[in-house]
Amino acid sequence: MKVLAQNRKAHHDYQILDTYEAGIALTGDEVKSAKAGNVQLRDSFVRIENGEAWVYNMHISPYEKTGEPFRRDAKRKRKLLLHKSEINKIMGFLTQKGLTAVPLSMYVNDKGIIKLSIGVAKGKKTVDKRETIKERDIEREIRREGKISY
Repeated sequence: MKVLAQNRKAHHDYQILDTYEAGIALTGDEVKSAKAGNVQLRDSFVRIENGEAWVYNMHISPYEKTGEPFRRDAKRKRKLLLHKSEINKIMGFLTQKGLTAVPLSMYVNDKGIIKLSIGVAKGKKTVDKRETIKERDIEREIRREGKISY
């Protein structure tokens, strides 16, 4: 499994409650650009419309060797390929107040297919973010002391 892009800000800003794996409908030049690592997931989000899942604001840079007439918008909405039951579960979560769906990472699976990991998340408050940073610093100090053991 090769990770193409990660949304680190999502883990900082949200508490991830549930995760799903989705395929994504891309054009040929978008696949080449994504496999080259030209993807950003920072401000992207997932929305359910008419029983279909769509990802918005995911930036895939245009492939360099694609001609100008064939280039698409880098931030266009892209369809996610999920089972109907998974879409219904996500829609059930999104109807609850304060929950949202965000892409966590994009990767290539063992068969060479690009997949998107989606997380249903609840926004963290500033106090929770500080606690997370404090816990991470404490763990880092413990690991550092363990390596220097005399």
